[in-house]
Amino acid sequence: MSFASPLFLWFFMPATLLAHLLLPPRHRNAVVAVASLFFYAWGAGAHTPLLLSAIAVNYGAGLALGGARLRDRPRARRGVLLAAAGWNVAVLAVWKYAGFATAQVDALAGALGLGHSPVVTLALPIGISFFTFHHLSYVVDVYRGSTPAQRSPVRFVTYIAMFPQLVAGPIVRYHEIAGQLGEVPRDRLGDLAEGFPRFALGLAKKVVVADSLAAVADAAFAHAGGPLNTATAWLGASAYALQIYFDFSGYSDMAVGLGLMFGFRLPENFDRPYSAYSVTDFWRRWHMSLSRWFRDYVYIPLGGNRGGAPRTHRNLLVVFVLCGFWHGADWTFLVWGLYHGALLVAERLLGWDRPPGGVCALVLRRGATLLLVVVGWVFFRAESMAGAWDMLGAMFTWRPGELDEFVAFAAGHQRMAVFALALAVVALPASPALGPLLQAGRGRLVRPARTVVTWVAAPYAAALVAAGTFSPFLYYRF
Repeated sequence: MSFASPLFLWFFMPATLLAHLLLPPRHRNAVVAVASLFFYAWGAGAHTPLLLSAIAVNYGAGLALGGARLRDRPRARRGVLLAAAGWNVAVLAVWKYAGFATAQVDALAGALGLGHSPVVTLALPIGISFFTFHHLSYVVDVYRGSTPAQRSPVRFVTYIAMFPQLVAGPIVRYHEIAGQLGEVPRDRLGDLAEGFPRFALGLAKKVVVADSLAAVADAAFAHAGGPLNTATAWLGASAYALQIYFDFSGYSDMAVGLGLMFGFRLPENFDRPYSAYSVTDFWRRWHMSLSRWFRDYVYIPLGGNRGGAPRTHRNLLVVFVLCGFWHGADWTFLVWGLYHGALLVAERLLGWDRPPGGVCALVLRRGATLLLVVVGWVFFRAESMAGAWDMLGAMFTWRPGELDEFVAFAAGHQRMAVFALALAVVALPASPALGPLLQAGRGRLVRPARTVVTWVAAPYAAALVAAGTFSPFLYYRF
C-alpha cells in the first residue's frame, strides 16, 4: 500500500487518524500498532509472519539483555547479543542475498565447465532492510546499556512496525523515540495541523515532480545498451538524480508528516544534499539516518578514524561497500558503494573533506561534487553493469544525434518545466552571502509557500493519484 495511492489517501490514513483522534490518548500506541500490522500485511501478504517472528525474537532478546538475571554474566549477555544479531543478519542474508549468491556460484560453475548449480529465487519482503536495521540497533543499544529494554509488547510493535517509516525509513534508533512511546500530554489537533503540511509537501514532491521526471529517466536508461547519444544520456542521468531525490525525500517528508500527526517526532533524513561541497558532505546530508546508523554500528566499532590513515581508509571502504550492498543484491549496487567509498578516501588524501574557502571555491566544489554524485547514480539506476558502462560511455564520449524519439516524447513541455523547476530548487546556493537574505525573509517566504503546497500542489497531486498516474516509491524495492 503506497502512501501515494487512493487506498491509502482516502481510506487507510483517514480511518487511522480518526481512530487516533476519537479514542483516549492512552490507546495511541495500540492504534498505531494495529494499523501498522494491517498496513504491512496488506502489502507483504505471506511475508507478514517473518516480520512478526523478527519482532518476537528481538523483543525477547531485549528482555534478556536488559533483565537482572544476566546483569552480572557478561559472557551470557554477549551470547544473547550474538544470537539475536546473527538471527537478524541471517534473515536479511537469506531473503535478500541468497538469490544473488547462488546465481554467482552458478555462473562460476558454468564458466569452469562444471555444469549448473541450483539458483534460489525468493520474493523480497518489503521493508526487510529497514526493520532489520531497527532490530539490530535496538539489541545493540540495550546490550551497551545506552537504553533500557522495552517491556511493553505494544510499544515495541509500535516502534518496529510504525507504518510511516516501516517500508522505507527513515531509520529510527530506539533511543530516538523511546521517550515518545509513553503516555505524554500532547495536543492531538495541533499535531495534525503541524504534520499535514509536511505530508502534503512530500506528496507533491513525489507525484508532481518525481513521477514526471521518471518518464525521462526511464526512457533514457531503457536505451542503455542500444543507440544512445550524449544529449540523451546526460538528460537521463540528470533526470534520475532529480527523480531519486524528490522521490525519496518526498517519502521521508510524508513519513515525518505522518509521524507528527500521530504525535511522533521522527528524525530528518535529508538536508539539501545537492548543496554539498564534497562527497563527504553529501553523506552528511543524504539519507542521514542510514549514514548515522553505519557510523555508529559499523564505522566506529571497526575503529573509525583511530589507528592512522590506512585503517581509516579501510574502514570507509568497508562501510560503503556494505552500504551499497544494503541497497540491493547486484554488482551495480556494490560498485556504487565502492565508488563512493573510494571518493571519500580520495577526498581525505587531498584535504577536500573540509569546507572550501571563498565563494568561487565553494561554487566549483559544489559543481564537482554534484557531477560525481550524478555519475554514481548511473550505477545505482542501471539494470546491469553493461548498461551502466554504456550510459557512462555515452555521457563522456561524444555521440552526436538528436534526442531519441522516446526521450523527446517523455521530455514534453510539462515535464521539462518540472525538470527546470526541480533543477533550480536543488541548485539554489546555500551560500553565506545568500543565507542571511533567505533567513531574514523566512517568515514571508515559507508561510505562502506552505499554503501553496498544502492547498494547490497537494490537491493537484491527489488528483493525479486518482487518475492512476502514481508509481511506487523507489526505495520500496530495498
